[in-house]
Amino acid sequence: MTAPPLPLNAWLRYDLIGLALRRLGPDVHTVLEVGAGAGALSVRLARRYEYTGLEPDPVAYATAARRLRDEPYATILREDTSALDPGTRFDLVCSFEVLEHIEDDRAALLDWQGRLRPGGWLALSVPARPRHFGAHDRIVGHYRRYDARGLTELLTACGFVDVRVTTLGFPLGYALEAARNVLARLSSSHAAGSMDEQTAASGHWRQPPEAIGWLTAAVALPFRLLQRPFARTRFGTGLVAVARRPS
Repeated sequence: MTAPPLPLNAWLRYDLIGLALRRLGPDVHTVLEVGAGAGALSVRLARRYEYTGLEPDPVAYATAARRLRDEPYATILREDTSALDPGTRFDLVCSFEVLEHIEDDRAALLDWQGRLRPGGWLALSVPARPRHFGAHDRIVGHYRRYDARGLTELLTACGFVDVRVTTLGFPLGYALEAARNVLARLSSSHAAGSMDEQTAASGHWRQPPEAIGWLTAAVALPFRLLQRPFARTRFGTGLVAVARRPS
């Protein structure tokens, strides 16, 4: 079965996310994704796990719901975590390119930890290099970027253990980031709208057409492999983190 197309940077991200999830072992069956966006990655998760996705933006939700409708073990809600039954727990909570959109990131992490069973896992991705906060960050509603040490300390302070952080995007991510910043500066909308409006729009900002999904996959493949030796270095434009709720 084919899966929805991913932008080039999302292919780089998904490569390290996939590697990280495979290391979690066979006891992960249920997954909650907070901020499913348009559902391109959600479909891939739904084919591996019993999947629940949350996406409050109506435009992104509609696309994600269409993409997930044929996945038998997938549920997606146009809600946030407050809509979940308080007693519901998951083996894995995922949130990719979401934490940087939340003003109180510590409160969000504590909320997500509360959705995990004891011993359950959190997987997330965020943009890296705080000093490179730029026009694209502003147009899509980012409050911040992270470095590996700061993210590790934040997760640890929130009570997570076995924290592992890897870096993605070297070297292609630098060119993609520069291009996004140029496009953002040229956009007439970058100064308009609230942070919430900018965040909502980011889930469907410059997504590749379905027809060229094969092309982005082909172009990304060598760069996915090339970035792997640099995953434990400071070189790259994004971070993937995995951490566990204590048993």
